Amino acid sequence: MQVALTGASGFIGSAIARDLKRAGHATAALVRSTSRRDHIEPHVARFVEGDLAEESVWPDLLDGAECVIHCGVDWKCLKTNDLEAHLRRNLLGSIRLLQTSAPRQFIFISTIAVHHDMRPRWGGAIDEDHPLRPSSWYGAYKAAVEDHLWAAHFGHSQHTCALRPCGVYGLDPDIERAYGYGLVQRLQKGESVDKPGGGKFVHVDDVAAAAVACVANPDAAGRAYNLVDCYARWADWALIAADLLGVEVKVDTSSPPQPKNTFTKDAARSLGVQLNRGHDGIRAYLRDLIAAVR
Repeated sequence: MQVALTGASGFIGSAIARDLKRAGHATAALVRSTSRRDHIEPHVARFVEGDLAEESVWPDLLDGAECVIHCGVDWKCLKTNDLEAHLRRNLLGSIRLLQTSAPRQFIFISTIAVHHDMRPRWGGAIDEDHPLRPSSWYGAYKAAVEDHLWAAHFGHSQHTCALRPCGVYGLDPDIERAYGYGLVQRLQKGESVDKPGGGKFVHVDDVAAAAVACVANPDAAGRAYNLVDCYARWADWALIAADLLGVEVKVDTSSPPQPKNTFTKDAARSLGVQLNRGHDGIRAYLRDLIAAVR
């Protein structure tokens, strides 16, 4: 199948491009003129140069495509708190791309950040039926686009679905942006780690596998998938990394080892993605990260 992919040169997008090629799909990748592309050239059949919200390039991107995977985000306007630019480029741009893509399948890379305020009656086990109650512009943007996905599906029979990854770890093409990069550097200097709390994590390979599993999958139509593998405190990351580095540093382990809420995995597992790497997966990744940093 021919697939149009936005955000193809980024961390998640590059993993999706790789897995699309492995699955036998041909990918048209949208990339900025300033974006590196050497790391995805082996996986991409055709490059389309242009900005995410540049509608004039969409006909070229969509030419021959039977499916769209929308992974791109303009992070600059989010980081600078430019609300007008964010709404225009991310929110309106995504909705217009969805509409322009019809009747093609549309797979949206959303985020677990559509969730923040968890309702007590779910008993701490959050599934895809939980209402979306975000706490950030980013989460609100993704939640709003999801509403338009469901309108396109239930109102116009377009095959749409949403994937909601949490904190995505893995070797980023830009290694300095990878989870744990700064932590490894601090530990190598013998600095203590006293960052409280933690987060929920998923490996980038599992996100890519879920995206590819949705392509031409009729069972995915009109569905959302929470992609959450495990919870880990920042202290857990520090202890694992320190052990791999063979250093002894002070680590504050006072934060609770378990989260208040967890996410059920049945929906993701129906795609063949088991989400069972746990802390062993984080250890394997940190081993690779340390080797890359060194």
